[in-house]
Amino acid sequence: MPSLVHLPVDAPAEEITAALDRDGALILDNALPPDDVDALVAELRPWVEATTAGRDSFSGDRTTRTGALVARSPRIRPLVMDPRILAVCDAVLKPNCHRYQLHLAQLIRIMPGQGAQAIHRDRWAWGRQMPGIEPQVNTIWALTDFTAANGATQVIPGSQVWDDDRKALPHEIARAEMRKGSVLVYTGTVFHSGGANDADHDRWGLNITYSLGWLRQEENMYLSCPPDVARTLDPELAALVGYAMSNYALGYYTPPLPPGEGPETVPPEWALGGMTPDAAGSLGGAELLDEVIARAKRKAEGVEIPT
Repeated sequence: MPSLVHLPVDAPAEEITAALDRDGALILDNALPPDDVDALVAELRPWVEATTAGRDSFSGDRTTRTGALVARSPRIRPLVMDPRILAVCDAVLKPNCHRYQLHLAQLIRIMPGQGAQAIHRDRWAWGRQMPGIEPQVNTIWALTDFTAANGATQVIPGSQVWDDDRKALPHEIARAEMRKGSVLVYTGTVFHSGGANDADHDRWGLNITYSLGWLRQEENMYLSCPPDVARTLDPELAALVGYAMSNYALGYYTPPLPPGEGPETVPPEWALGGMTPDAAGSLGGAELLDEVIARAKRKAEGVEIPT
């Protein structure tokens, strides 16, 4: 049976991305101190215990999925913005987008008696388009120990290069066994699934996922984290949630005000009470347009684009 690479949490981003390129997944050990994990669990517990189980075989009838975590849980916000993870997103996603975004923030609790989930690719959320482009970087933060008995994530190392229709054989499947506070990092293209929980206790995993900024997010962040909440966030986190232009002319809106009482096109930051002076009335601002054009030219010329 294969195993996943375990790296120290302070491993260089280049080493982490090399493991992702090779295996599609790896584990960073002890990324969050035990006391911080316990505090996060205590904060999330009321929401998790009030969440009902899934209603189909894929979501799991002994599995709960609790969302809206950026709005509900101040303690997860530093994890969403963890510089070690964002460095990986820079390396994997930025070559194919002007800005990446938070795709999903969800606490997945696998309870005793849950069977193994169907093995799949997360990128299938968008269908089977975009061959050759990695659209997604995923993390699962272990808020309990992950063991083979309690449903540790099943991952097939190297399967990111497989055809969509290839089926994993039992001897090809690794288990993401890790201590609480560690984090599984994997791409949207690697085959994986939640494991069966044959133990007598829950498995809690905090699934924080990032995607290319020009794709629709799986979790509708504008509803899970509406403007009245987003304007209380650090501006960089609000932008990552989606309150920023993801390219020129991607993300602007028109405030539905009476005639003459507001601009017609503004960036999402307008909803939070802030925007650059030249952005109103444009499709993102002259500075953004110049940056996007320059970036496209560099890529067409084969010049390395800094992240």
